Amino acid sequence: MAIHEIFTDGISARPTSPESHDLSERARRHLWLQVSRMGSYSDTAEIPVMVRGAGTKVYDAQGNEYFDGLSGLFTNQLGHGRKDIAEASRDQLETLGYFPLWTYAHPRAIELAERLARLAPGDLNRVFFTSGGGDAVESAFKLARNYHRLQGHTDRYKVISRDVAYHGTTMGAVTVTSIASYRTMFEPLVPGAVKIPNTNFYRPLAHGDDPAAFGHFHAQQLEEAILREGPDTVAAVFLEPVQNAGGCFTPPPGYLQEVRDICDKYGVLYVSDEVICGFGRLGEYFSADKYGVVPDIITCAKGLTAGYAPLGAMIVSDRIAEPFMHDDTSFVHGFTFAGHPASCAVALKVLDIFENENILDNVRNNQDYFHAALDGLRDIPIVGDVRGTGYFWGVELVKDQSTKETWQGDEAERLLRGFISPEMFRRGLICRSDDRGDPVVQLAPPLISTREDIDWMVGVLRSVFTDAVNRGL
Repeated sequence: MAIHEIFTDGISARPTSPESHDLSERARRHLWLQVSRMGSYSDTAEIPVMVRGAGTKVYDAQGNEYFDGLSGLFTNQLGHGRKDIAEASRDQLETLGYFPLWTYAHPRAIELAERLARLAPGDLNRVFFTSGGGDAVESAFKLARNYHRLQGHTDRYKVISRDVAYHGTTMGAVTVTSIASYRTMFEPLVPGAVKIPNTNFYRPLAHGDDPAAFGHFHAQQLEEAILREGPDTVAAVFLEPVQNAGGCFTPPPGYLQEVRDICDKYGVLYVSDEVICGFGRLGEYFSADKYGVVPDIITCAKGLTAGYAPLGAMIVSDRIAEPFMHDDTSFVHGFTFAGHPASCAVALKVLDIFENENILDNVRNNQDYFHAALDGLRDIPIVGDVRGTGYFWGVELVKDQSTKETWQGDEAERLLRGFISPEMFRRGLICRSDDRGDPVVQLAPPLISTREDIDWMVGVLRSVFTDAVNRGL
């Protein structure tokens, strides 16, 4: 099963208005959806068409209301339909609609770079803008190789990442990605990808009764991989602070600190991929504020503009940027629309809203409540594990709670795509059903969501999971 496709033929049972049907047919004829099974939309299956949003809700062409329990795609931090953000974009477009950051600068990019440098940890003071998250990861991959080459370390080309991790779809980023279904059809990929175990404490490889020992064990997996490959061949390690694919794997105690020490020991760059985790998803702007570890590079996007405009960034430490700041040396890499003036204006407005409306406090104040509400689902026989932090949670589903036996293949297909995903959607909740690891349902709502919203989302999960049990799925 592919990524997070939420919609199946089960949705087509809804009555369809002529306007909605027309849009669906036009989409079917000309629009190639991203990471989606186009063949699943038969002649009778309507393609859902979203036409507007307001706050935490979105509305389809038939007028049906849905709670956006995934923030679009971990992106819409502040909710939909904010006119103040739209006005920031319009005002900038009327002043300077476009100019590239190749050779030139413009005020909004300068202002945003300064602001991100102030928010970023340690000496991460250099901001290289991109068009999105995958581009930011691609940039960090290339920068790591380029940096080591400038140091005379021409053999340092390998990158290490964790099993089941997703880091993007460009050729470099998909090389860092560790999900086979995203990789095999594009092989051969960029050489030098090395994989290590992820921190799935629910299914531990060792030390399942001791989180600290578990964390040390997994950090040692990194060190062993570096030694096995040869320290003088490894350029960088890419880690999400909380791994998305597989379902919100949080870092065990001491793990990230030990990763930082190991990277320092062997001269390997530590890249923190915060495309999903950054800008409030974990209750902080960046993971260093939550976990106390400063990387060499942060990749980010998504929440930076709350989804109102495309923009990503690679935030780099002064030490890594320094070799590129002299003589005729340059980082020969860039994107036409990176740091677009309107996108930067949107990002600046989003950061204003974060400060003025205490968005991070809302996440911090409610994350324990969110956890407790989801934990209450454990009385349902198919709920195996609840994990995550902030406004970023996954519920792993199992056939047997005592043995942790999971669904695979056609069984997982029937459970997730055949019932749970379409039934959630039918009941008005957009969330994510994912079996890139073991079957997981994820919730990552807008950061403005209230406790009442949390109760409603968890209530829908309870009713759908209970119905799945009663149906014998």
